[in-house]
Amino acid sequence: MERRMSSRLGGEFCLVCGAEPPLYGDRMCEPCLRARTVLAKVPENIPWVRCARCGIVEIDGKWENTTEDEVWDELLHRNLAVHDQAEDIQLAMEPVKVSDRHTLLHIQIEGVIDNLLFQEEHTMRARMANGVCLTCTRRAGNYFEATVQLRSSARRLSEDEFTRLRATLEEVLNKLSDDPMFFITSEGQVTGGYDVVLGSKGLARAWGRHLVSEYGGMVVETNSTVGRKDGVDVTRLTLLYRKPGYEIGDIVQWRNHIWRPSSWTKDGAIMERVDRRERTGASWRDLEQAKVLAQRHELSSVEFINEDASVGEFLDPNTWAMDHVRLPFDHTPGRKGLLMRHDDAWLALPFMAVDEPETVEES
Repeated sequence: MERRMSSRLGGEFCLVCGAEPPLYGDRMCEPCLRARTVLAKVPENIPWVRCARCGIVEIDGKWENTTEDEVWDELLHRNLAVHDQAEDIQLAMEPVKVSDRHTLLHIQIEGVIDNLLFQEEHTMRARMANGVCLTCTRRAGNYFEATVQLRSSARRLSEDEFTRLRATLEEVLNKLSDDPMFFITSEGQVTGGYDVVLGSKGLARAWGRHLVSEYGGMVVETNSTVGRKDGVDVTRLTLLYRKPGYEIGDIVQWRNHIWRPSSWTKDGAIMERVDRRERTGASWRDLEQAKVLAQRHELSSVEFINEDASVGEFLDPNTWAMDHVRLPFDHTPGRKGLLMRHDDAWLALPFMAVDEPETVEES
């Protein structure tokens, strides 16, 4: 189209074609500005890496667990170069899978430059390459930083109890952020307990804190030096978690007497003596030698047929023969008895809050 120079001396005109105003940008008319302005630049081919073993994706030097749609968004925002004067930018993208490794990203973009609306369409090819993430590399090499040893005191834990303790590790992993070092190298039963070998000291310590808060007990950490790297000692952590072999209300033998733990404290438990009214605090280390005589669910509840100030008679729940037992120091007439079998004889226990004793109804 033929353009006419400005007839007025000193008037503004397009520096490219000499057209009269309106002018935009660096004194160019709209057609010349559009011909010389690119709203966005995108490369034709973009590589990205996925771990061939576990499927996580490398993004900006970090391995992350993400979906393909999130990968396309990340590739677009990292590789799209938009005009520095563009405003009100709008983006639309449609991925089209060509093969297992190639995906075409059809991009539509619009924005405003010097109050003019620009619209462009681009196509970018995303090429996937197989790699191996740091986690899988270290797993394949049996890499580990910490060993968590699950043990018990006072009695041997059952397989179900070890299973419940092990399940708490999954709870901890779900609460923590995605860290490539949070993995399990190996695990299994060992003599006297269960061992879990982990790729991170931080994960081991977090799990230890969770176990103590949920089940009580104590944690002992031991660090061993296995080498040096860049002038710094390389250490491995052994974290021993010792779970109490008893729960609140169980009966244990400790310091040559029979006790019942009544509550947990930060560093141990409050113990109540069975044969007299005595309470004392004990640390986990003090209670390491405690031996479980019976668990609370194994206790027998009986009704006394005859009783006096010190002795009560009842029917033995095992033989249904008449037997007798010394009454506990807190016994009140008419209340049921809580008994355990110890040294081939019955032992009556004082009630605790956890036992929920029946109240005596007044006639």
